[in-house]
Amino acid sequence: MFRSHVLICGGTGCTSSGSKNLQAALQQELEAKGLSEEIKIVQTGCFGLCALGPIMIIYPEGTFYSRVTVEDIPEIVEEHLLKGRIVDRLAYNEVPDEITDEIHASLNDTDFYRKQHRVALRNCGVINPEVIDEYIGMDGYAALGKALTEMTPEQVIQEIKDSGLRGRGGGGFPTGVKWGLAAMNDADQKYVCCNADEGDPGAFMDRSILEGDPHVVLEAMAIAGYAIGATQGYIYVRAEYPIAVQRLEIAIAQAREYGLLGKNIFNSGFDFDIGLRLGAGAFVCGEETALMTSIEGKRGEPRPRPPFPAQKGLFGKPTILNNVETYANVPRIILNGASWFNAIGTEKSKGTKVFALGGKINNTGLVEVPMGTTLREIVEEIGGGIPNGKKFKAAQTGGPSGGCIPAHLMDTPIDYDNLIAIGSMMGSGGLIVMDEDTCMVDIAKFFLEFTVDESCGKCTPCRVGTKRLYELLEKICDGRGEMEDLDTLEELCYHIKANSLCGLGQTAPNPVLSTLRYFKDEYIAHVRDKKCPAGACKKLLSYEIQADKCKGCTACARVCPVGAISGSVKEPHVIDKSKCIKCGACMEKCRFGAIIKK
Repeated sequence: MFRSHVLICGGTGCTSSGSKNLQAALQQELEAKGLSEEIKIVQTGCFGLCALGPIMIIYPEGTFYSRVTVEDIPEIVEEHLLKGRIVDRLAYNEVPDEITDEIHASLNDTDFYRKQHRVALRNCGVINPEVIDEYIGMDGYAALGKALTEMTPEQVIQEIKDSGLRGRGGGGFPTGVKWGLAAMNDADQKYVCCNADEGDPGAFMDRSILEGDPHVVLEAMAIAGYAIGATQGYIYVRAEYPIAVQRLEIAIAQAREYGLLGKNIFNSGFDFDIGLRLGAGAFVCGEETALMTSIEGKRGEPRPRPPFPAQKGLFGKPTILNNVETYANVPRIILNGASWFNAIGTEKSKGTKVFALGGKINNTGLVEVPMGTTLREIVEEIGGGIPNGKKFKAAQTGGPSGGCIPAHLMDTPIDYDNLIAIGSMMGSGGLIVMDEDTCMVDIAKFFLEFTVDESCGKCTPCRVGTKRLYELLEKICDGRGEMEDLDTLEELCYHIKANSLCGLGQTAPNPVLSTLRYFKDEYIAHVRDKKCPAGACKKLLSYEIQADKCKGCTACARVCPVGAISGSVKEPHVIDKSKCIKCGACMEKCRFGAIIKK
């Protein structure tokens, strides 16, 4: 029996910040103090509040320590674990007054967690993902047992249909309908696939679930296999996720050992096993047909549809493909019932959604909120607002396939249909926040550059069209744009959307179209005035020294790499704009705020 449990985040973010070293130092310190038999160290998955890592939580008090270093360990052991006194300087204390008068409250009482509703992430940061018993202790595999012993495959599919669960990978297709289509098709072999090829810039939701709760995906895939009559599953995960791959391998081995994968599961006569397939990081392999082609050992390229995977998918057999987050909801639906899940969210978008909150935001990390939560609530209340007193300008959802949501639409409830209506999309759940210093033309160019690099090249509209789009945006950002380029830009966007083979090409113009729709004034400023209102496009900037503020300290002249600044000591300096390369080194160096960019 342990009197205290110390949970240390083992997610990618905290691991990169040194949580492994914390664990080793804590173990060593506990042994030195003779506490190793009284205190248990638990490595967990991601807690979500990545901006404050490495994170440590000590139970039974529930004290939340943030940004812990190895040097802090002796003090935590001596004061908290030995003497029972909380280390105030490390304890996270941003808790609303109406919740508690005490400075140290539970993690769930913080602004970041208070408005969240964790379903897919319910075990992340709670259990050790490498110990199957801890998952079982949280009702793990109970849903599989219920499905195999108390429900028919038809009842399982109906439960998923009634729940209203839609695909969390971006498309939002009803999961139960997809399973039903695959079940209808008779075949000697069927497959269940999991898309863990998370390629959107800034997205890490699926990664965190796999790292923090891998068994939930295995259990859900086995349930799906039973529902459609499949005996084999494949998880397609990118090789760039080494921690996720390692924990999946451990989880699969443990599930096989416990008889939860393999032959005759729960003595029901149902056989199901899962294999891992590693992807090489191609964004196009997130598209379902390209993913299946890659699993088959071929170059990841999309196939024309129909036939759809439910009819003819992996190895030409009926196949269902869902992403990690979709599967993470399935066991809870089976255990709690469709009506429980149905009660969360909006009329057409049920349940919760996990977002990877990043960009110009104070609380970077993972957020799970009910569908219908407004962007304002996520950014201002959960995310803690914009750093440095800057104004919110836009939020980008859906990655390279999504669009930008402007400030005047911050109160839009976020769900599948509302986002499409305002020119964006849910995507897998990346949510990048931008402030007033962000150039929206440059943002569109950034996502187009990504799409150009990741296009498989199979169809001309995507291969050539996205390249031409990128060139036009580059021309505008460089100050070479003309007004007719804006019309060409829009026309080309619609041509690519209408004629591309797969979803990657069809949605590639979305960032351009949404920024044109809501920030056209910025495009016009770039073209007509040759100015970047946000001051982000280098070639449209000019640096000036304000004579009344310049003290003639020569610091700017000394740091200029091309000798563009001249002037005498204690006299105002000037910048030769013909020589200036617009690196900004002078502005950073000036202590008097004398240098401005226009």
